[in-house]
Amino acid sequence: MALWLYKLGRFSARRAWLVIVSWIVVIGVVGGAAALFMGTTSNNFQIPGTETQQMADKLQAELPEASGGTGSVVFTSSNGEAFTTAQEKDISAALETLTTIPTVKGTIDPFVTTAAQKDGATQLAEGAKALAAGEAEAAAGKATLDASAKELAAAKAQLDAGQAQLDAQKAQLAGAPEAALAPLAAAQAQLDAQKAQWQAGQDKFDAGKAKFDAGQATLAAKKAELATGQRTADATAGLLFVSENNKAAIGQIQFSESMNAVTPANRQLVQDKLNTLDSSGVTVSYSKEILEDVSEVFGVAEVIGVAVAVVVLLIMLGTFWAAGLPLVMALVGVGVGVGGTMALTSVIDMSSISPMLALMLGLAVGIDYSLFIVNRHRQQISAGMDMRESIARATGTSGNAVTFAGLTVVIALAALAVTGLPFLAVLGLSAAATVAVSVLIALTLTPALLSLIGKKIISKKGWAKNGVATAKHNATLEGLTDSEKASADETADIARSAKGWGGLVTKHPVIALAVSVIALVIIAIPATGLRLALPDGGSEPVDSSAFQAYSITGKNFGEGMNGPIIVVGSLPAGLDKAGATELNLDVADKLREVKNVKAAIPVTLSENMRTAVFQVIPTEGPASESTVQVIHDLRAEGATIQSDLDVTIGLTGQTAANVDVSEKLEAALPPYLAIVVGLSLILLILVFRSILVPLLATAGFLLSLVAAFGGVVAVYQWGWLSSIFGVENPAAVLSFLPIILIGVLFGLAMDYQVFIASGMREAYAHGQDAKQAVRTGFKHAAPVVTAAAIIMISVFSGFIFSHLTMVRPLGFALAFGVLVDAFVVRMTIVPAAMHLMGKSAWWLPKWLDKILPDVDVEGAKLVTLTETPDAAPTRSDDAELVR
Repeated sequence: MALWLYKLGRFSARRAWLVIVSWIVVIGVVGGAAALFMGTTSNNFQIPGTETQQMADKLQAELPEASGGTGSVVFTSSNGEAFTTAQEKDISAALETLTTIPTVKGTIDPFVTTAAQKDGATQLAEGAKALAAGEAEAAAGKATLDASAKELAAAKAQLDAGQAQLDAQKAQLAGAPEAALAPLAAAQAQLDAQKAQWQAGQDKFDAGKAKFDAGQATLAAKKAELATGQRTADATAGLLFVSENNKAAIGQIQFSESMNAVTPANRQLVQDKLNTLDSSGVTVSYSKEILEDVSEVFGVAEVIGVAVAVVVLLIMLGTFWAAGLPLVMALVGVGVGVGGTMALTSVIDMSSISPMLALMLGLAVGIDYSLFIVNRHRQQISAGMDMRESIARATGTSGNAVTFAGLTVVIALAALAVTGLPFLAVLGLSAAATVAVSVLIALTLTPALLSLIGKKIISKKGWAKNGVATAKHNATLEGLTDSEKASADETADIARSAKGWGGLVTKHPVIALAVSVIALVIIAIPATGLRLALPDGGSEPVDSSAFQAYSITGKNFGEGMNGPIIVVGSLPAGLDKAGATELNLDVADKLREVKNVKAAIPVTLSENMRTAVFQVIPTEGPASESTVQVIHDLRAEGATIQSDLDVTIGLTGQTAANVDVSEKLEAALPPYLAIVVGLSLILLILVFRSILVPLLATAGFLLSLVAAFGGVVAVYQWGWLSSIFGVENPAAVLSFLPIILIGVLFGLAMDYQVFIASGMREAYAHGQDAKQAVRTGFKHAAPVVTAAAIIMISVFSGFIFSHLTMVRPLGFALAFGVLVDAFVVRMTIVPAAMHLMGKSAWWLPKWLDKILPDVDVEGAKLVTLTETPDAAPTRSDDAELVR
């Protein structure tokens, strides 16, 4: 590998303009593709196959009017007082104008809705009063009917007795003369008249009874209707759109497409139309969904981070040519990598953090990888090596380490594709591609530009200083043979390696190792309380409109209004509207029985009475532990609802989706970690031809990882040092931060491991004692690794104050993780442990040594090259950073 890279570096130096023009063409093609095909990014973190996605698809197919995105707008009076009638009318009028905006399907006017709720309550009260009066009247009518029925029954009995008596008399006088029967006939006529009168009374009674029964049926229907209305009112009692003190109101905007598809222009139109309320003394605050515009990739904070990196380069290298070259390489890599990523946004659903991560890593590794080659080249030409030979050798040695370090990062990032999470796969592959481009640029464009820059890569002051040092060195060695000079140089180099931090650590390895490990374990303690969630309005900057909307909503309507849960019910066939309504209310009653559910409201019903939508308002905010538990409890309650009511329920909406995404990410962590560590261990065994060194590197990474988690939890979840890092509202940690941090930090940690340990391996391979090789390798690598780490930390730190809130904890985690890994693990724990292990650090089973290919990471094969007599710098010169 070293020899091949040597040839590549030499070709790039000799054909510099060909290489430069080729990269210019690549930049042009990528830039043109980005300009022509760039779409919009989003923060859509849904995962196909989850319940939330299935329910969303069901709504889209069966109840499209209930699908689409929803954004909230919070209105308050600018003077903090209750709304005036004029302000209420102005707000209603402004909301009405939103329907002229493309993709706005409709709005919910808080005052109209509240008025309707009050009218409904009034109607219910009046209905209850009328029902009570009707029931009282019915009771009085029933008493009258009962008395009449009693009178009729008595009269009927009397008539029947008279008839029986008369019939008996007729029987006794059977056969008597007509004169004797005349009185009986007269009595029968009188009795028949009384019967007719009774029948008239009975008919009147029957008519009254029929009327009474009809009235009772009407009362029963009214009572049932009133009961349904009261149940509906009770269900919606927890859902307010205007606060009880009339000082805050929530309007909702229903879009015809998902919020991720709403363009920045349409989002701005919504704000422009509602911002006219300022003249009415109304302050408008918008929810995160409406404000979220992730089209801008680079912000002020990121520029500051890059500026700090430039300052570090200037201090280290002492000339604008040398300092500017790594920065230019990084910008070219970012331009190609991020540009290619953005060109794909029109055909791939890409989260906003994908180009941000590619930008973050592209800048960091682009500067570092180029810096390693530039630094090696500066050391070699200051020792007298030919310019092009030095470029080729720097590419073959430091470029070899860059290749394997970059390959480790690429493996770690590309492995995100195996997690089964689409947005994470896109994120990982885009970042991996950018890192791969950065490696290619470091191996080709850097040598080409070094060839054109020539000796200006070292300042005039640096050349003068180097000349004096060389003359002094030669005078010291005057009269000695070549072997004696080499021996003297090595002795001086060994003496120097015993000084400084590397010397201190290797003199007291047990103390250094114990103190470092204990310190990292203590820092990692907060990680035991790690809680994951996706960002909500409460995680936005405290002076932002989104945060104001979130906090005003929580204060006036309850935290749960910031994260409603959507429940989709599948109803049995054969229901009419009344039956479906009653069944929906029964389901809502069941949902309200779940702990920490404030309200459960039937929202809408499909025309075929088969699909119903409910809105559940939890007690606390969307990212709280109790709301996460509510999601689980609602799903558990689904089995009871299914068995008792024959209704199948499923959850959807952003709150439920966030919980699903967080849990899927958490479940993906162990297999992902196993894949990354496994593949990288194989690569490191190949590079270092050792078993213990890769294991030590991995163990050190795990310490760095848990320490980084501890720092993130302490700052972003517990709120420690929140004023410094702008964490106004500590909450759960970004759910996909752990898996990204594992991938990125592991790759970067292996970068530093390769650069630190390859120097040790090189010294050991060239004959030094194993313990001394640790000191020698550390001394050669420490200055450039220190500078590279500071640059990396500077770039990542710029993202701690990014304009994209979700990027901030990731920037902190990476910056803190690199700080810990570079200075505590790689520059303290690794040299201390390897010094203690001695020769056993490089142990490798013979059978494995035979089958492993020789990648020559230390560039041993290049030593045999004899293209120039002064090709190899001495170790004493190689140790210096000439400015």
